[in-house]
Amino acid sequence: MNATATLATARRVVHQLRRDPRTIVLLLLVPVALVTLVKWIFAGQPQVFQRVGVPLLGIFPMTSMFLVTSIAMLRERTSGTLERLMTMPIAKLDLLAGYALAFAGFAVVQASLVSAVAFGLLDLDVAGSRWAIIGLAVVNALLGTALGLLVSAFANSEFQAVQFMPVFLFPQMLLSGLFAPRPSMARGLEIASDYMPMTYAYDALSRVQRGTGWDERLALDLAVLAGSVVVALVAGAATLRRRTG
Repeated sequence: MNATATLATARRVVHQLRRDPRTIVLLLLVPVALVTLVKWIFAGQPQVFQRVGVPLLGIFPMTSMFLVTSIAMLRERTSGTLERLMTMPIAKLDLLAGYALAFAGFAVVQASLVSAVAFGLLDLDVAGSRWAIIGLAVVNALLGTALGLLVSAFANSEFQAVQFMPVFLFPQMLLSGLFAPRPSMARGLEIASDYMPMTYAYDALSRVQRGTGWDERLALDLAVLAGSVVVALVAGAATLRRRTG
């Protein structure tokens, strides 16, 4: 990897995003709106929001980052930008790492904003560290970025990129343990969930929420999440095509 190329890519992506207010709204305000909506939905059952609120602080940013990055990378190909970049001395991994770095900055702002609203305005209580929750939300957003960059290589249009979200993310959300405890699922689904990154994202957030402290399981969750980010970026670089078609 070339640090200069990676930083140059990150600066270019940030500059492009700053000129796209609709994307900024999707990245920063939609997760806040969704968490607020969940709070209002369960206004008569506050214990439900207290149970699912913290995991959603990670899942919603992951989903929005996945959607934005998959479409952004697809536009690089369809507009010819990627083809022009590939004529320069920049590796594919440098390109994807630059994207990840740029969106990491937005992830920090996104996680801080949605957490501030949830803890401050929506009265979400946690037994563990709120800073740890924010950190995990950033990691989940980075995972969504890496996965979005990976699947963008298989889309030929923005519509196809959007279609990957229900195919790729929704099953993970359903099997993560958010809606039902994993041990209560059919054995085949429980085994399948062991291989899904969102399972470990949910588990890490729920453990911090309960204040269980640092243990081997939380360390495993973090290792799987970090490893998934790296694997997705490397796989994305290996499958990245210069143009659509």
